[in-house]
Amino acid sequence: MRVPTQTDSLADWLDYQLAMHPTEIDMGLARVRQVAERLGLLELAPAKVITVGGTNGKGTTCAMLEAILCDAGKRVGVFSSPHLVHYNERIRIEGQDASDTDIIAAFTLIEQARGDISLTFFEFATLTGLQLFKQAKLDVIILEVGLGGRLDATNIIDADVAVVTSVDLDHQEYLGNTRELVGFEKAGIFKAGKPAVIGEPNLPVTVCEVAAAVGAPLNRVGYEFGYQAGKESWRFSSAHWQLNDLPLPSLPLPNAATAVAALECLYPDLPRESVYHGLAIATLAGRFEIVACQPLTILDVAHNPHAARYLASQLDAFAGRRILALCGMLKDKDIHSVMQIMMPVVSHWYLTPLPTERSASLDEMKSVMPAVACYQGFESLGSAWHAIKTDAQADDVVIVFGSFYTVSGVKSFIDGE
Repeated sequence: MRVPTQTDSLADWLDYQLAMHPTEIDMGLARVRQVAERLGLLELAPAKVITVGGTNGKGTTCAMLEAILCDAGKRVGVFSSPHLVHYNERIRIEGQDASDTDIIAAFTLIEQARGDISLTFFEFATLTGLQLFKQAKLDVIILEVGLGGRLDATNIIDADVAVVTSVDLDHQEYLGNTRELVGFEKAGIFKAGKPAVIGEPNLPVTVCEVAAAVGAPLNRVGYEFGYQAGKESWRFSSAHWQLNDLPLPSLPLPNAATAVAALECLYPDLPRESVYHGLAIATLAGRFEIVACQPLTILDVAHNPHAARYLASQLDAFAGRRILALCGMLKDKDIHSVMQIMMPVVSHWYLTPLPTERSASLDEMKSVMPAVACYQGFESLGSAWHAIKTDAQADDVVIVFGSFYTVSGVKSFIDGE
């Protein structure tokens, strides 16, 4: 296999990384830690590190943390995954996606340092983010966990604050098939003497057991911090912060409260006006993202029961209007539960396979639809998108959901229109 050089394109490098490792997911820290050590990336001080894990809500929590910290004048880097359209979205420095040139330069360094150590696509991305963050001399680094926590590549870095947004079933083949097992894996990012901020109200006992075992002080919603929503604002309360009349964010309120709790731990003297302003402006692509008004078209990456319940609750606001759903899912997801949760709010389904080997087939999705459901099947995402655009009337609501692949594909279609 030819090794790319610094003169090759980003696409060439990504193809190389995808082909390098025999499996897409290979959980464990030994290989990636060894390469990080060779590059001097295990110690990022004086930058503070916030690691954000959880079943759902990681991306939105990171977005609100970033917005608030940037408003406060901090130099902030964010590593997240997966990307929706461009790989560069995974690495943001001071509000800007990393350039192809900078990413390729980091790739080149990592390739030289790894020797005969094989890295997964995600591990390569994680090291790239760390390399660019260290070069940028940042104040705060926000790391979004890719899968689980305990064995995720981001966990080679000791976080100053570890956040778990939610705990529910997803990726059962890697994390276990009970909330207790999932909670154990998520809590693996906790570090001795460093705050563990928990946004999950129905907490599995394993999360608290891990915190006690490692000596991480807990900061839990409903205990050490709380929030209360009003019609036009909300209130955050803890032992030290009492913030009233906060603006209702465009992103989920439970994640906003979790983000504020994490910042209280890290920067107790953070300007309150930055909290207000950051919450007001924070957005994230693919999270109840409105991309058109007539018909109202919304993109959401919800792909598991926990996320589907939240999405269905958001769509309740459009009761009385016809809701058309374009849905494609991966075969390793709980398709049946997601469909059942969404069934009461969706008027008509447009089902499609996705352009990946992991996609659920059309027959697999059809098999979980009840006899009374109104649905159509399409051979491709493009044909499903064309059909839903043709059928939708001005007063309808179109929701595109089920996977990052579904949303990213539709975003590409919209960008090309």
